[in-house]
Amino acid sequence: MIKITTNIQKANLITHCGIFHADDVMATVILEKLLGNVTVCRVFEVPQTLKSHVIVYDIGGGEFDHHQKGGNGIRKNGVPYAASGLIWKRFGLNVIKKYVQHTNFNEVWDSVDKMLIQGIDATDNGVINNSNSQVVSTMSICQLISNYNPLWDGDESYDEAFVKACRVAEETFSNVMKKAISSCKAKSYVQEAIDKSSNHIMVLDKFVPWQRHLYLSTNPKAIDIWFVIYPSLRGGYNWQTVTTDLKKHIPMKAVPKEWCGLKGEALQKVTGIKTAIFCHDGGFIGAAETVQDAILMVQKAITS
Repeated sequence: MIKITTNIQKANLITHCGIFHADDVMATVILEKLLGNVTVCRVFEVPQTLKSHVIVYDIGGGEFDHHQKGGNGIRKNGVPYAASGLIWKRFGLNVIKKYVQHTNFNEVWDSVDKMLIQGIDATDNGVINNSNSQVVSTMSICQLISNYNPLWDGDESYDEAFVKACRVAEETFSNVMKKAISSCKAKSYVQEAIDKSSNHIMVLDKFVPWQRHLYLSTNPKAIDIWFVIYPSLRGGYNWQTVTTDLKKHIPMKAVPKEWCGLKGEALQKVTGIKTAIFCHDGGFIGAAETVQDAILMVQKAITS
């Protein structure tokens, strides 16, 4: 639970007052996950003497601030640290260990950092342009949290708004961490499927998030996989092309153009596969009613 106090002697967390951003809000949420109940005092200036257990962040120029000259460190990929990243770097593993067991803690930490924390840090440091376009705008977590700041013509206090923003950030953080943990658990399934793969095809007996684990695999068989087949949530079995990397949408092997955009009988006639269901217009995913026919479809694509 996050409480706000104006009495600095009652606080165990101190950050800046006034307008808040995603980095100080998310840092507060991470510390709440670590400590449980926290009491935050939002100030203009940090007192010279504080109790030893008090954590100060995003203000004061200390270990968890990044506003001093030269900043406060940069990741190997060039993304500089903001308050959220500094707090996550210091306490993230302890947060993960508090909530999960028997997993790769470092991998979960890295996933959360990449999926959530780095984007917040980059935006706060001006590395990413977080402009509010009036033509079209993709709402980011940073914009979402920033929008909780009080309106110029409203009467809500900044402290009240800060707590509301923390609630939203807490739900986002929890969801991202759950996803990171789930993805980490999927690694063993993907590794086993890579070992069993043959003729450029990997088959999963259940759907798990496979892309990241496949692309990062050191198994020499991984680079030879062009298609992945897995049970569809809609029934039947999906096949999906493997792309040359995570960022580009260039398939290792493209399916025949005449398949693209077809479904049902039209697709069955072109492919010769009795239970073919559909092929996306982009050609990157398709389906058949049985795993055997899904395999036949990709085999035909491979030899086309």
